Amino acid sequence: MQSIKTLQEKKNTAILLIHCPDRQGILATVTEFLNRNKGNIIYLDQHVDRQEMIFYMRVEWELDRFAIPSDKIGEYFDTLIGRPMQMVWKLYFSAEIPRMALFVSQMPHCLFDILARYTAGEWDVEIPLIVSNHQKLEPVAKRFGIDFHHIPVTKDNKAEQEALELKLLGEYRIDFIVLARYMQILSKGFVDRFPNRIINIHHSFLPAFAGAKPYHAAHERGVKIIGATSHYVTSDLDAGPIIEQDVTRCSHADTVENLIRKGRDLEKIVLSQAVFKHLEHKILVFNNRTVVFN
Repeated sequence: MQSIKTLQEKKNTAILLIHCPDRQGILATVTEFLNRNKGNIIYLDQHVDRQEMIFYMRVEWELDRFAIPSDKIGEYFDTLIGRPMQMVWKLYFSAEIPRMALFVSQMPHCLFDILARYTAGEWDVEIPLIVSNHQKLEPVAKRFGIDFHHIPVTKDNKAEQEALELKLLGEYRIDFIVLARYMQILSKGFVDRFPNRIINIHHSFLPAFAGAKPYHAAHERGVKIIGATSHYVTSDLDAGPIIEQDVTRCSHADTVENLIRKGRDLEKIVLSQAVFKHLEHKILVFNNRTVVFN
């Protein structure tokens, strides 16, 4: 099933994400480079971390009249600005549609939410592949016309199965992965192949109540809020850079079942917001923290 594209023609733009040591004139230097080459800026946001003295910036501009060919922009920018200012930068183009793989287990709520947004045309993304360690959600993949691969993982075959998963990801030319309640821990070797390109949803407001039954623990403590956290996956379990979080109110009258229902609603929203920010190239990671631009 193909996603339904909006009728409005998509703009042909380039996006630049930058971080570097803070110094006077960075903003003016970058914008002057774009203006001089007839780049019409349609988005600009920046932030300075005063403690670390690091400058962060996201700028997006139209390419229709831009004087530098797309395949030369990175080279020109690095020579003229990037290296002299000690910048770490990444360049993206709106015309390049990323390819996303979904990893799932048995819970369908996050999967259905993502596929609904995908088919409604909310995101510029392709989803050619769903991987699962169970077969329960295969009918969902078939319903949406997406290839499904059942790859069961145990402690005895983990390395072999992850090698198979990595082979599939390469064959499908996957750019990033979303763990839509995938109940397996990925190895360091796997994670290192996709740095800051694996998005997970954690079923609690990290770091509180981490573990297998966070809603039961929250219920036992009589908490008044519960939450969900989406983050990039690192080799440190549930300690990766946080992209998005949200909470909802609860009370003594809530049962465990009520908390689970509320929590799953949050999980869907928080994960989808994180994926959208990633697709919009509005997340910049530095020292295991994120700057998430509006």
